[in-house]
Amino acid sequence: MIAVARLTVFVGIAGLIPFLMAVTALFMVPQLSVSVVSWFYLYSAGILAFMAGVYWPIAMQLDDCSYPQSPIVTMVLSQVFFLAAGLGLFLPTPGQIVLYTLAYLALYVVDVRWMRIYWPAWYLRLRLLLTTVVLLCQFTVAAWYFLLHGA
Repeated sequence: MIAVARLTVFVGIAGLIPFLMAVTALFMVPQLSVSVVSWFYLYSAGILAFMAGVYWPIAMQLDDCSYPQSPIVTMVLSQVFFLAAGLGLFLPTPGQIVLYTLAYLALYVVDVRWMRIYWPAWYLRLRLLLTTVVLLCQFTVAAWYFLLHGA
């Protein structure tokens, strides 16, 4: 039987592959950059919505407790990130760049600052690695876009 930690690490690292492939495609196949950027932000939205979903089980387990986070705040956090993921798809690319970059950063801050008690230490280390790579990809795609299209 595979340990949950190992499976989580495997799935987390595997989830980086599409981000990294998109960045690589911008440099390897620049003529497809418009499609690649569009696909990159679609994937960004999907992963952000997926990550927002982790707060739901926590909220359901908290029930009537209010320490350190109330279930209502936890559910609201989930919905804020989920809605940001979906609504970001309707923004023009410069708006997507700002929204998804800030949302991934905010998601990590929420995990470390307010949700830390719910996560094992290994998960927070994994989240730091994953968030760092995702943010580097977000910055790279943003730089590519603004160099190509201007500010």
